[in-house]
Amino acid sequence: MAEIVAAFGVPHTPNFPALVKRQGPTCETALLYAEVARHLEAVAPDLLVVFDSDHLNTFFLDNLPTFAVGIAEKVVGPNDQTAMPTYTVPVDGTFATHLFARGVHSGFDLSLLQDFTIDHSILVPLHFLTPRMNIPIVPIFVNGLVEPLPLAKRCHSLGQMVRDTIEGWPAKLRVAVLASGSFSLEIGGPRLKPGGRSGTPDPGWSKRVQSHMEQGRVNDLLNEATSERMLAAGNIGGELLNWVSMLGVIGDRKPRFMQPQLAQGHAYAAWRWD
Repeated sequence: MAEIVAAFGVPHTPNFPALVKRQGPTCETALLYAEVARHLEAVAPDLLVVFDSDHLNTFFLDNLPTFAVGIAEKVVGPNDQTAMPTYTVPVDGTFATHLFARGVHSGFDLSLLQDFTIDHSILVPLHFLTPRMNIPIVPIFVNGLVEPLPLAKRCHSLGQMVRDTIEGWPAKLRVAVLASGSFSLEIGGPRLKPGGRSGTPDPGWSKRVQSHMEQGRVNDLLNEATSERMLAAGNIGGELLNWVSMLGVIGDRKPRFMQPQLAQGHAYAAWRWD
């Protein structure tokens, strides 16, 4: 039978590969990713389910699903000129197909992708966590950028459906879950200082989100993470919904490791129970 062995959360800032290449493996960002990678390597998953919010590169406004599942044999990226290598990532199409069907039968009107590429929001985490790209993924896209955003409780329920699907899979499979995104982030918006391209409007919200996760207060997080509250923390603040979806998979467990970069509005975390 399949089992969920761990969960992880990381940011996906597109300049991080270039930053680490410039500053070296002992810089803060490199060390934080390396700590999460250490936990991932320790549990040795056969599959990585990734909750992600595409940045209007795989999708656009004329075709923007609330939830979507990617089904393919492999996927290539980044498709957005991020300064990093081009990667080909294996996808577990068999499990992804089953997940899509299970989701629809569970009342989730999922969209389906079969011919697609991916942007930095998936590939920056994989660049640091699985640099050999030898772990198949199943990408689940959550609209965290364009209003109307899905409800946090609905995203949590999506994660619960994913958990049930994993636990009902008849073959032996070790599955880890990854959430990609920030808690407070503004890109090219009105909350930036003049001349700025990005910023963190509400590090206090990031700190509160982290506290809820560290203490396993999932219900409090679901109640507080309204669209208004998330978007008050930046026009990219809805990426928190990827973490909420991941929490739906693992429940109210407390992380074994969680470290913020509050000045940048995000955190690095690992949940393990081995």
